[in-house]
Amino acid sequence: MKNDYTIRPETSADYSEVENLTREAFWNVYRPGCVEHYVLHRYRTRPDFIPELSLCLLAKGKMIAHVMYAHVEIHSDDGRSIPIMTFGPISVAPDFQRQGYGTILLRHSKKKAKELGAGALAITGNIGFYGKSGFVVASTSGIHYYAEPREEAVPYFLIKELEDGFLDGITGTYTDPDGYDCEGADIEAFDAQFPSKEKLKFPGQLV
Repeated sequence: MKNDYTIRPETSADYSEVENLTREAFWNVYRPGCVEHYVLHRYRTRPDFIPELSLCLLAKGKMIAHVMYAHVEIHSDDGRSIPIMTFGPISVAPDFQRQGYGTILLRHSKKKAKELGAGALAITGNIGFYGKSGFVVASTSGIHYYAEPREEAVPYFLIKELEDGFLDGITGTYTDPDGYDCEGADIEAFDAQFPSKEKLKFPGQLV
């Protein structure tokens, strides 16, 4: 496929560039403005952040994509806590979207996550995109999203085994990491450090 890229771990020297990339990738997508760059900024200091899986993709001499991963758990119905991983935001610069780079970065990072011991990945996302990478609606595997009734087939909560049979016999509930949920004045103050951009409301935004 493509051979004009490199993937490497993020360094502290990349932080500002990666945050701006993330902001550009998500601006006005799910809400007027975005919060994903702030989630990334805060998350690097959390104990469940995985530095080895904060990965940058560079192509044509510039940084065009980034993904971060975190440790999470499934709260099993039998009382166990099942360690897995989640990822996101996964960001691709607008000029490079729909060219396969997001899929390349996802494939590479999934392999690295498995090497680091992850048996499964859970995410909230679009099955139309992630289904191509083997993700399924999690409720079909007995794993339920905390914010929805169990009888609901939640189409945006997805899971993928990295180790065959890892989820066999497991049913339970998944909760988003605390650091993924942010609102309020802190976001506005952080965003003020970046070039001014207009917040716009579009049909189909979630917020």
